[in-house]
Amino acid sequence: MRCAVIGAGAWGTALADLLASSGHDVRIWAFEGDVAQAINERHENPRFLGGVRLTPDLVATNEQAVALEGARLVLYATPSNHLRTIARAGSSCIQKDTILAVASKGIELGSMSLMTDVVGAEVPNHSVVALSGPSFAAEVAARQPTAIVAASDDAHAAVFVQEAMSGGSFRIYTHDDVVGVELGGALKNVMAVATGILEGVGLGFNSRAALITRGLAEMTRLGMSLGARASTFAGLAGIGDLVLTCTGTLSRNRSLGVEIGQGKTLEEARSGKETVAEGVVTTASAIELATREGIEMPIAEMVYRILFDHYPARLAAQELMARELRAEQDA
Repeated sequence: MRCAVIGAGAWGTALADLLASSGHDVRIWAFEGDVAQAINERHENPRFLGGVRLTPDLVATNEQAVALEGARLVLYATPSNHLRTIARAGSSCIQKDTILAVASKGIELGSMSLMTDVVGAEVPNHSVVALSGPSFAAEVAARQPTAIVAASDDAHAAVFVQEAMSGGSFRIYTHDDVVGVELGGALKNVMAVATGILEGVGLGFNSRAALITRGLAEMTRLGMSLGARASTFAGLAGIGDLVLTCTGTLSRNRSLGVEIGQGKTLEEARSGKETVAEGVVTTASAIELATREGIEMPIAEMVYRILFDHYPARLAAQELMARELRAEQDA
């Protein structure tokens, strides 16, 4: 079937290539002219997914209307802070009954909206599916076995996306806890920045294990306050994605955290990088959301202070360890 992928970063390109290799008619929209040209002429995206040979059947365009024409499945994979503007720009080009999938991960700053809510607001009257789970783009493009989840309030739409994208090395499980799945995918980026900072200041595996586990507790606490199920955070979109992003060398968020832990400012750590570390924006929006909900998130709060208030990273672990003693499980 005809599919459109909106966003030609590493993740969007990997998913578009996956769909095209499965026999779908795929058009990917790229903001950058050189990216579309490279995909069409050389079947590669050296700017965002270097070293990967893309299927010649994948067609790129810089016009959303061209990408969206006749598409039965539209997959958004843009940076979270640009998703609303991009979805709004193409809304009128999407045909009736098209299923929308969102692979972007984050919480919109200001509105505190999840990504499916952003798309649902800008492209109304369509079923929307959240895609999330442990998945580095380069490994998906290399066809390494990967499992993620497709979550939606519309069970038919979740199955539609599952069947369209699953096969060979890529397996999708359906889910109905959209809030839990989306929050898991967004908040793990904050914890990955924290883990990188920890590594950058020279701490070891004991510290990393503690941070990941207590980070999961924070994620679950905020999720449950918003109606998510605790069990979701024990699945692929929770602990699965959290462990991958906090420990994998391909993690942009972890890598940024390492540089900050080693003494760079946020501006210095971000300088010259083509790719986006979503954990930076998500840290700010997560703290805003936690404050609104009255939820304590000490690790996320510490990341915010280091990123935006210039709190010395070397003092972070000491301060967190000195917090008031408590039971591990929330009452």
